[in-house]
Amino acid sequence: MRFRDIIGQETVKNQLRLSVQEGRIPHAQLLTGPEGVGKLPLAIAYAQYVACPHRTAEDSCGECPSCLQFQQLQHPDLHFAFPIVKTDAGDTCDDFMAAWREQVLQQPYFNLDDWYQTLGVETKQAMIYEKESGEILRKLSLKSYSDGYKVMIIWQPEKMNTTCANKLLKLLEEPPQKTLFLLVSEHPDELLSTILSRVQQIRVPRLSEQELSATFPLDVAHIANGSYLAAMRLQQSEEDNNTFFDDFVALMRRAWLVGVRQDYAALQELKKWSADMADAKVGRERQKAFLQYAQRQIRENYIYNLQHPEMNYQTQAEANFSTKFAAFINDRNVEAMMQELDKAEQQIAQNGNAKIIFFDLCLQMIVLIKK
Repeated sequence: MRFRDIIGQETVKNQLRLSVQEGRIPHAQLLTGPEGVGKLPLAIAYAQYVACPHRTAEDSCGECPSCLQFQQLQHPDLHFAFPIVKTDAGDTCDDFMAAWREQVLQQPYFNLDDWYQTLGVETKQAMIYEKESGEILRKLSLKSYSDGYKVMIIWQPEKMNTTCANKLLKLLEEPPQKTLFLLVSEHPDELLSTILSRVQQIRVPRLSEQELSATFPLDVAHIANGSYLAAMRLQQSEEDNNTFFDDFVALMRRAWLVGVRQDYAALQELKKWSADMADAKVGRERQKAFLQYAQRQIRENYIYNLQHPEMNYQTQAEANFSTKFAAFINDRNVEAMMQELDKAEQQIAQNGNAKIIFFDLCLQMIVLIKK
């Protein structure tokens, strides 16, 4: 992977290139920022740039044996650690390396849910286990294949269990010679403070609308809020978003009819709405996706009242609905609404009774929309 293959992030690219050109490569770096902005691709492109014997001022050559091996993620000095779920197939990252390479090569902009899907697991308990720290030490203790840097890219290091994190700390304090650690994290606050103090943090910002609009339609680039991953999802799931919008409108209009207009016939419609949402055919992942969508719409409608259109991220249909609905989202109820939607999402994730969860959500919205 080369720098030119990565969307935007020119400032970060320049910072990484300069560290190599000036011979100031920190042995431990943490690339951190929002989901879907290119942190992992940047880490891989940087590692390839460090290893390339024919690099230019702008990029690795892409043609030498080292670059060709990096492009297949099979260079002997390139190593990865990432969250896994222990199965009969294995209990270290090497046991899942084929799936990892397939995921990264197919689409390097991905998140944990995508990785779970690649692994074929539903559990959300993936982690980097203690045993992996021994594997990391073993790999980095080997002689470099090309007499250059040995690179360890750790994706989602916040998923390390405590023992593994403490052992990594010791490696960061006394690293093997010519070793480069690249940690890629969206939640650095979950890392040990002692690890944070031993890495150079590189903030990877959100992409600009202009950068995204080179690949996606303008409205998608705007709504994606600087995330290439979000833009991909929006483009791929336009039909889902239309359905979520219809479901959100149905919930809020009926809650308003009951709460404000005292139209109790709408209560029966809400009961049916909750039963439809709880249908097994909908599925828990889709139920959670709707609740996440609803939280975003509550936020957008609250911001709509500030009358700064550049701060809103909505489709035209959503914006049209907000012209009337936004008046009912205010300082008195916005936090409570967000909390109720978040609580429902968590309960669905914990395999709660979906019918009860959604009907309770309806009742809470009736109360809150009146405030």
